Amino acid sequence: MEPSGSAAIMVWMARSPGDEDADLKSRILAILDENRVMAVATQRPDGWPQATMVGYVHDDLTLYFAVARDSQKLANITHEPRISIALGRESPNQIQGLSMAALASEVMEAAEIERLNRRIWDRYPEEVVFAPRETASAVIRAKPQLISLIDHDKGPGEPELLEVGAGMIVRRRTVD
Repeated sequence: MEPSGSAAIMVWMARSPGDEDADLKSRILAILDENRVMAVATQRPDGWPQATMVGYVHDDLTLYFAVARDSQKLANITHEPRISIALGRESPNQIQGLSMAALASEVMEAAEIERLNRRIWDRYPEEVVFAPRETASAVIRAKPQLISLIDHDKGPGEPELLEVGAGMIVRRRTVD
């Protein structure tokens, strides 16, 4: 049985700094820090995928983005909360990025939106903040379930498929 809640956090904190899982998580967080825009794919009611580019902010591995309240994106998320996210960058002879399978939900708590706005102001002082009450927008929270890490800096090869567990613990996905 997997530890959950504070037990999962204690397990994570008890791991040694050289632990492979900690290294994977730090690589993911570095990619999230280096990027500002991501593609979000949802499923339309007719079954076709719909991908849209959005700006984001993250808190640990959880991503947040805003969408118009009357958008197809919000309607899609309301109908089917499973989304796919892709982001990354390319430089000469090197690609770093990730794709993420996540569960999306609308942030409804004013205190959480205010906390996110402080993160945006700190990280991107030139950006507009999330303001769903003043404008017709909604703030979406994307909680990762699976992450495919692409890091050709470590050499060419297959992406690493990772699971995100309780307490945002990252570990390689094992094949059953």
